[in-house]
Amino acid sequence: MLTHAQIWQGIDRLAAQAETSPSGLARRAGLDPTTFNPSKRISPDGQKLRWPSTESLAKALSAAHVTFDDFARLASDRPARPAMPLARLSEPRTRTFDRSGLPRQGQWLEIDTPDFGSRPAWALQIDTQDCLPVYKPGTRLVMDLDSPPRTEDRVVIELENQDLLIGEMGLKSVQSLELLPLNPNQARRQIRLLDLRWIARIIWASQ
Repeated sequence: MLTHAQIWQGIDRLAAQAETSPSGLARRAGLDPTTFNPSKRISPDGQKLRWPSTESLAKALSAAHVTFDDFARLASDRPARPAMPLARLSEPRTRTFDRSGLPRQGQWLEIDTPDFGSRPAWALQIDTQDCLPVYKPGTRLVMDLDSPPRTEDRVVIELENQDLLIGEMGLKSVQSLELLPLNPNQARRQIRLLDLRWIARIIWASQ
């Protein structure tokens, strides 16, 4: 059972993990900016403990794309899940990945994610409208670099020009592969294998 102090500690840590303040987290969740302020945590006379409402906490978790189990870890100092590097779709890349698709060390934030075992994996945060309606902004994707993708798998591709593409794997030949868009306003692409730097299968999304 989480104590009053742990609940508020968890909210402070949740805000820090989301790279904002408690007030910023409240605004992001569509709440009054003062919802998580220190002044709201105890009565003015200092005699009564105040707790965040279940609705406020649920909205904050949704805004930060964090499960309640992960929040409990933040609040209670339970061991965190294995951390993995996090990139953002729109951020510039200067050979951020090696040729196997693994992130180069020391360039990304690290986040807690579900435990995917020993397989090499990393996370990508969607921060554009390009993947709607399948992945909305704020969604975090985890890529598996071990398993070769198959037709109809959702994948992330890096081209030799460093462009990152997200879509559904289409037909593949000895010379090219087809990438089907997630956004119906975009066209399918035929990608030459010579232009392909690496491809990774999407195995988890935070939605």
